[in-house]
Amino acid sequence: MTTLTSNQILAAFKNRKSCRHYDPERKISQEDFNFILELGRLSPSSVGSEPWQFLVIQNPELRQAMKPFAWGMLNALDTASHIVVILAKKNARYDSEFLRESMVRRGITDPEQIAATLEKYRNFQQTDIDILNSERSLFDWACRQTYIALANMMTGAAMAGIDSCPIEGFNYEAMNRLLAEQGLFDPAEWGVSVAVTFGYRTRDIADKNRKAAEEVVVWAE
Repeated sequence: MTTLTSNQILAAFKNRKSCRHYDPERKISQEDFNFILELGRLSPSSVGSEPWQFLVIQNPELRQAMKPFAWGMLNALDTASHIVVILAKKNARYDSEFLRESMVRRGITDPEQIAATLEKYRNFQQTDIDILNSERSLFDWACRQTYIALANMMTGAAMAGIDSCPIEGFNYEAMNRLLAEQGLFDPAEWGVSVAVTFGYRTRDIADKNRKAAEEVVVWAE
């Protein structure tokens, strides 16, 4: 495996800036975009749940239908090479079929092993992070996992010279309704978590202004 230097990685991080204006004539190759999607698919998630789906929104009419409520990506709807809406799983309880399938996928098939794992997950969801009290808490937990995939996709894209922008600037109810009505997902099982645009910038983007390391890092030694 080829190892990148810390300077190479930092250069990609510094060059990754939220892109609002894309070159509509320049498209990401299928190979490169499959690479970006693979970074999302391979991302880690709590208890190996993988509670995500990636909707790649390329249909021009569907993009136009988002304009009345997707204020955070108005320019990108016309110009971004690719737009991804990331869904999060609803009701991913410890005892759900969804999490049972994730256990089987990871080789947990022995009945005693399954029972022990389910008990561990129950204690985790009920006591440790206290999310079994509402469907919203469970959904928020699943959404948090999707942001791991989101970050990996954007970072990998930056390292490949591709620009991106994470998007929460839209009406979630309207976005869920539009995409569900298009038959892209079952709203009883999935919900919109976040969106992200990809492409190539048409103009310089101001450098990042971040807090100093000493403001955000605390060492417990």
